[in-house]
Amino acid sequence: MKIKNQLQGLTPYQPGKSLEEVKRQYGLTNVIKLASNENPYGSSPAVKEAIAKELDRLALYPDGYAHLLREKVASHLGVSETQLLFGNGSDEVVQIICRAFLTKGTNTVMATPTFPQYRHNAVIEGAEIREVPLVDGRHDLKKMLEAIDEQTRVVWVCNPNNPSGTYVKEEEFVEFLKNVPKHVLVVSDEAYYEYVTADDYPQTVPLLSQYDNLMVLRTFSKAYGLAGLRVGYGVGNETIIRQIEPAREPFNTSSVAQVAAVAALNDQAFIETCAAKNKQGLESFYRFCQQHGLRYYPSEANFILIDFGIEGNAVFQYLLERGIIVRSGNALGFPTAVRITIGTEEQNEHVFSAILQLLKEKQFV
Repeated sequence: MKIKNQLQGLTPYQPGKSLEEVKRQYGLTNVIKLASNENPYGSSPAVKEAIAKELDRLALYPDGYAHLLREKVASHLGVSETQLLFGNGSDEVVQIICRAFLTKGTNTVMATPTFPQYRHNAVIEGAEIREVPLVDGRHDLKKMLEAIDEQTRVVWVCNPNNPSGTYVKEEEFVEFLKNVPKHVLVVSDEAYYEYVTADDYPQTVPLLSQYDNLMVLRTFSKAYGLAGLRVGYGVGNETIIRQIEPAREPFNTSSVAQVAAVAALNDQAFIETCAAKNKQGLESFYRFCQQHGLRYYPSEANFILIDFGIEGNAVFQYLLERGIIVRSGNALGFPTAVRITIGTEEQNEHVFSAILQLLKEKQFV
């Protein structure tokens, strides 16, 4: 048997260590996970109520078209229900886009480092990947535009960018859209949209009426706290959505995920509270980094990328042994950095204490 050549050079996604695994390995009783940009405050209390009501219906297939969730999201965004494509997390929407648009002989343009699933899925489809390095952690839209040609099918803009947390401003994004050829789909991946506070962040949904080649991705995994249920969506031109819909697997979002997402969407007060606490947490990290001479990237997401000037794996391991799970920058394209999810105030203080001890031991201060 012979698999696709493209798969032979790829490695499957490697999840980090679980809380229980870290406790066992290092003999710890308390471990905090700040590695995957999950919401430390969980999800709206209404979510549990909605899930409980759905448990008696688990023998039935979910609504394959997600009618109720579709109606709620469409109303929330002010778009037509036919402009929406739901996925098993926005990861699957990325996969659907790649499956629908990319083949051997085509190419796709993206920043580097950025969310790795763009590249991963493009490789599987046999497309050429054109990566444009970040500049100070930010997308270089001018160079990305220059990389586009007649064979380009998709351009990815991760905004805010993962793993740097930086963002593309509205003026530059609109100018970029004006200059991208109409045969190229521009994907604005906005997984951290609910955390953004910048006044000049692009409001992309209204732009959909002007640019048929724009698609916006969002998710319920981050601020809405439903990472374990896997539900995300794309919103775009009705014709494009209809054309790529056949690439979506049937029943790809579960009944539980659908009712949970509806309940989460209805509780915007919870989201606003989480976003406000996240902003306070970010500001605490900024102050800590400034006080101790650590370089960091200002973030519009719920994480911060800190450059320690030493091997990121070493910082990761040091924190891990003290019960703090973060992401090493080695695997993210920033070898001397770590990415840390903003936690609760108590969790953040625990991180500061551990980092301060690290800095003293390494004679940074």
